[in-house]
Amino acid sequence: MTPETHTIPIQVLPEHIDVRNHVNNLVYLEWCLHAAETHWEKNTDVSLRANYVWYVLEHTITYKKAALEGDHLEVNTWVEASNGVKSERCYNIVRPKDNALLVKAKTLWCLLDAHTLKPMLIPEEIRTLFLK
Repeated sequence: MTPETHTIPIQVLPEHIDVRNHVNNLVYLEWCLHAAETHWEKNTDVSLRANYVWYVLEHTITYKKAALEGDHLEVNTWVEASNGVKSERCYNIVRPKDNALLVKAKTLWCLLDAHTLKPMLIPEEIRTLFLK
């Protein structure tokens, strides 16, 4: 089985631009987190979301090219690995008009019991949610 890729479209708006006239670095991170959240919501039901929550342990981002106001982008995300209580999610942010890779990123997540907020082993039902 291979990881399922989830894609969200992004249009770069004036509020995404910093003093250097390109997308602010933190905005890329927000887009990655939004893509992860929408992937989770798309693949889960209310019951799963009520019982499990994810907390970020670490972000790694490599900035390759700048995005400018008006650009149309795509954030692609997939779960690379899930072991124990941790899951590694990857992201590529691309500009489809020239197929430019702007950002490569990874987030290490920890699964918590939503009621106790204690880390818990990732059950099989969640590990297989993001495979095709």
